[in-house]
Amino acid sequence: MNYIGEHLLPGQLGHFFIVLAFVSSLVATFAFSKAANSVDPADEKRWKRLARISFGIDFLSVFFVFGTLYYIISAHYFEYFYAWNHSNRSLDTSYLLSCIWEGQEGSFLLWTMWHGVIGMLIMARGSKWEAPVMAVISFAQICLATMIIGLYFGDVFIGSNPFLLVREKFADAPVFARPDYLSLAQMQDGQGLNQLLQNYWMVIHPPILFLGFASTIVPFAFAIAGLWKKDFGGWTRQALPWSLFSAGILGLGIMMGAAWAYESLTFGGYWAWDPVENASLVPWLVLVAGIHTQLIFNATGHSLRATYVFFILGFSLVLYSTFLTRSGVLGDSSVHAFTDLGMNTQLLIFMLIFVLPAFALYASRFKFIPHIKKEEETSSREFWMFIGALVLFLSAAVITWQTSFNPIYNKITGQSTAAPEDVEFSFNKIQVFVAIVIALLTAVTQYLKYKKSTKEQWIKKILVPTVITAAITVTFFVVSGLEYDKKGPGFQAAIYLAFFASVYAVVANAAYIWAGLQGKLKAAGASIAHVGFGLSLVGILISASNRKVLSHNTTGINLKFDERSKEKPLENLTLIKGLATDMGAYWATYQNSDSTSKSGTISYYRVDMMKKDSSESFTLYPNLIRNTKGQEGFSNNPDSRHYWNRDIFSYITYADNMDNREDTTQFVNHSLKVNDTVYYSNGFFILNKVVPNPSNDKYQFSPTDTALMADITVFSKEGTQYAARPVFYVKDNEARYMLDTVFAQNIALGFSRVLENQQIELQVKESSRMVPFISLKVYEFPHINILWIGIILMTVGFGMSVVYRSRQGRLKAINKQKQAA
Repeated sequence: MNYIGEHLLPGQLGHFFIVLAFVSSLVATFAFSKAANSVDPADEKRWKRLARISFGIDFLSVFFVFGTLYYIISAHYFEYFYAWNHSNRSLDTSYLLSCIWEGQEGSFLLWTMWHGVIGMLIMARGSKWEAPVMAVISFAQICLATMIIGLYFGDVFIGSNPFLLVREKFADAPVFARPDYLSLAQMQDGQGLNQLLQNYWMVIHPPILFLGFASTIVPFAFAIAGLWKKDFGGWTRQALPWSLFSAGILGLGIMMGAAWAYESLTFGGYWAWDPVENASLVPWLVLVAGIHTQLIFNATGHSLRATYVFFILGFSLVLYSTFLTRSGVLGDSSVHAFTDLGMNTQLLIFMLIFVLPAFALYASRFKFIPHIKKEEETSSREFWMFIGALVLFLSAAVITWQTSFNPIYNKITGQSTAAPEDVEFSFNKIQVFVAIVIALLTAVTQYLKYKKSTKEQWIKKILVPTVITAAITVTFFVVSGLEYDKKGPGFQAAIYLAFFASVYAVVANAAYIWAGLQGKLKAAGASIAHVGFGLSLVGILISASNRKVLSHNTTGINLKFDERSKEKPLENLTLIKGLATDMGAYWATYQNSDSTSKSGTISYYRVDMMKKDSSESFTLYPNLIRNTKGQEGFSNNPDSRHYWNRDIFSYITYADNMDNREDTTQFVNHSLKVNDTVYYSNGFFILNKVVPNPSNDKYQFSPTDTALMADITVFSKEGTQYAARPVFYVKDNEARYMLDTVFAQNIALGFSRVLENQQIELQVKESSRMVPFISLKVYEFPHINILWIGIILMTVGFGMSVVYRSRQGRLKAINKQKQAA
């Protein structure tokens, strides 16, 4: 059948280049492997030339696939399932990229693209390690290409093709029997982007995070190359800048995700030990452990075996996290896991095809890996660096177990074993001690020397930073302190100790830059990263421990939240439109809501905040985004007021317009004279008088008009009085009336007509549905900027270390060439 209006060429070209990427990566893998095993330099050169050309074709093909997919989405070609399922016409242009990585196929494509960039950089630099390292990367490109190739063999399929047409996806649907199906209303727009992804962080966070994931293959590939070529320690110096880059960019990506969670999710913070968060954190912890053992080996010859383990595990855990987040295992336990695409077996093979051979090769070469039998001195820097690396590894192991056990056990057994009631505390009670140990080691270890240190010299160096830290800690607890005491004195004491250790890490590393490095910033990357790490811990401890709920319910209006919700009614303040409401140190007034998107799916709520002493006022605009993906629901996008020393963080927990049910409550008629009383469910009201042709702040009638206003006072059971002024008038020889609503009491009053004997008819309606209101959650996060400053410094420190170690490597290579000449 010839379908009308389809744009088939982009999809055909896109799929062609997927196949080309797959074939070229196959050739590159084979050719790089032959080059790595070649004994004859001329053979090596020929194979390497073919391999480089093949990898270059793979690199260009992947970029063409990415560009084609973006073109299809931006052109709104909804005949393609990917565009129809992940985008719509109302999306801002800035979110069109997010549509690509909302789906699994797009995220695999992003990962593949970064591998291509990394591979091109490795080839551009060139070295004796290029061939074996690139063979590993090219093999990863083969595996990733199979994830999007979309080949079908009967009921078995390999990968999911992003260029699949809607009519191919739903081949049995009767609508596709029509050649003009694209003219139908349901094909004029797509399903839209998940509301959680409609945030600017989701435009920049996934590319950075996937660059971090992709970069972990480089230290892994160097480790495999060392085992492959039996040059067990020769690769570590050249790989060091790459492992530093990987840890720095992956850490940045993780914390960008935390910033997105802080701005877009409603668990009231930046980290909730969500399974997907943990799946990205664990490889980073292991990678950082590997960097420290790598430094130990480069300096002393110790810990090479551990370095192999950590780098092999680092990439293996990236693959494991890929399996967890894409297999559907975490679908019920994480807000941002992918759904099952039916590729679980393929994902499992993808993981095992790297992990099993890597560890098999390591086991077969284990006894040949250089190892110094003499144990490190306990007074040496390398001993305590290794202890720190071991603690990081154990921390990663515990997080992996806690994250994986319930979902995988439930998936295998079909049971529904519940997670701990307080998930966050189940992690915090262990990881707080990890933070203490790592922060203390970060502070004191660099003051030790490699090989051996004298106790007297070490104490002399560390004494001043220790005294300064103690003074800062005591001052802080006298002036402010940490207010977290919900889990008992033991955990509170651990938090206090963690604060001291974190400050110690900051002070000791800053002092080391000044005293130990004599202010040489070029070599201070590690210390700056450690300062950033310590500041991050300080920011976490203060902002989490001293976080305050400002929106304590003072109105007596308690909303009943869904049973699955973690919201506490007494921590959510209900604001009636236009009514200033007591919020501790502030008056909060909900002014209005406004839809700013073309489709009306995003509603912003204006909340004016004014301090009771009138010293400050500001406006918050939290919003709700209606889900357009087929099921009902809303995403709450918070809004924050930023200060140098705190954030006021707010989000909507409920709004009257979230419920689309029709209001079926009826008006009840009452006949009454002046001074008569009518009772309603929460009090009564009195008709004070009837005013002809009123002219006031609400109505402007002239003496020649025909209008009457009922002056009514409403008395609630709580003793509060409200004024109501409904109006009856005649216009164009037609009797009309205007309601007046007392929102705080959920009643509407209408002066509907004049009766005999000086009576009037009032219509009264009680309904919570007609009252414009929102339920607002407001937190204060003190000193949260310390966390973000710490993250920036840590990333800068990693970057400085990459540059410094790269220059060191180049200088050593030049010196070797000179010596050889």
